[in-house]
Amino acid sequence: MKKWIRQLVAMVRGLAPACTIGLLLFAPLPAYSQDDGPQQEVFLPKNPKGPIVVLISGNSGMASYRYYGSDVAGLGYYTILIDGKDILTTQQDGGQNLRKVIAKARASPNAIPGKIVVVGFSQGGGAVLRHAVIMPELIAAAVAYYPAISWSKDIGGTAAKIQIPLLVLAGERDRYNNCCLIESMRELETAAKKNKTPFELVAYPNADHGFNIYGRSFRSDDKDDAWRRTKEVLAKYLPLD
Repeated sequence: MKKWIRQLVAMVRGLAPACTIGLLLFAPLPAYSQDDGPQQEVFLPKNPKGPIVVLISGNSGMASYRYYGSDVAGLGYYTILIDGKDILTTQQDGGQNLRKVIAKARASPNAIPGKIVVVGFSQGGGAVLRHAVIMPELIAAAVAYYPAISWSKDIGGTAAKIQIPLLVLAGERDRYNNCCLIESMRELETAAKKNKTPFELVAYPNADHGFNIYGRSFRSDDKDDAWRRTKEVLAKYLPLD
């Protein structure tokens, strides 16, 4: 073997552990599919065990929300990230899928059994309005970021079904596919208040759809405020010991 080839082989061998570490650092978090529930990703809490938070992504999938899963787990929660397309859907039983995810999470040795908090984004926020709010036996409270509501033909009827405390975070400039219009959010707020439902709407005047996602519509101040309010919901309804 020529000398330069031997040197190259030695260099590659020497770098192999570092390259492996680099690949692990930049590889996507492990996703898995179970017969008893939809695909999900798990973010372990900083302590051995933590209360459960389920995150439901928007239509774009889970990748854009992994940072959020890491942040929630960093607070101390056992965090599950699932795809909104598996919950707000006409092709599957979305409510049953959500129940399966919750049941599996509660069985984890890293989770503290009990009620959970659900946080949804866009299509996932619509899943919160469609399914999570009618599960008071499982869910203590929910947060919906710019939730899709165009599926609802009766917003007043949707509001009447809310059985848990709900925080909605919306952008007043949101015109994305007309799915999550601020006018619809205000109609939902009016109906919820009429029913004396524990409901809060926070509208960001200059925000568009996906204001907390790094990209074209990202707004740092609004993202930070929404995160602060979300943490307040978690602390109130799912306190850490």
